[in-house]
Amino acid sequence: MKTSLVEKTLELSELFKIYKELLTDKQKEYFELYIDEDLSLSEIAEEFNISKTAVYDSISKTSKLLFNLEEKLHLKQKEEKLIFIINQLEENQLDQKQLINSLKEVIWWKS
Repeated sequence: MKTSLVEKTLELSELFKIYKELLTDKQKEYFELYIDEDLSLSEIAEEFNISKTAVYDSISKTSKLLFNLEEKLHLKQKEEKLIFIINQLEENQLDQKQLINSLKEVIWWKS
C-alpha cells in the first residue's frame, strides 16, 4: 500500500517531535518551518537567504534521517504500544501476566 503525502507528512511530524533533539539547529529550523508551519521551500530559502535547493536538500536529508532513526530505535512504535497497553489497562482488559508480557515486548523490542 502506497503512503499518501498527507500520511507521510503526519508521520514525519510525529518523528520530528520524538527525535528533534538529535538534529542540528539548522535541520530543526528548516524542518519545523516546512512541516509544522507549512512554509514553502521558497519561503524558507528567502527567510534564511539561501537557495531553494539547499532547503530542499536539508529537508530531504532530515526526512531520511528521521525514518532511519525510527527504523533503528523504534521510539514511535514503542510509544504507540505503550499507549495501547495503557488504554487496555484503563479498560481492565489486561491481567498482571498479560501486562508483564506486553511491557517486556516494548522493553526488549523485536522488530
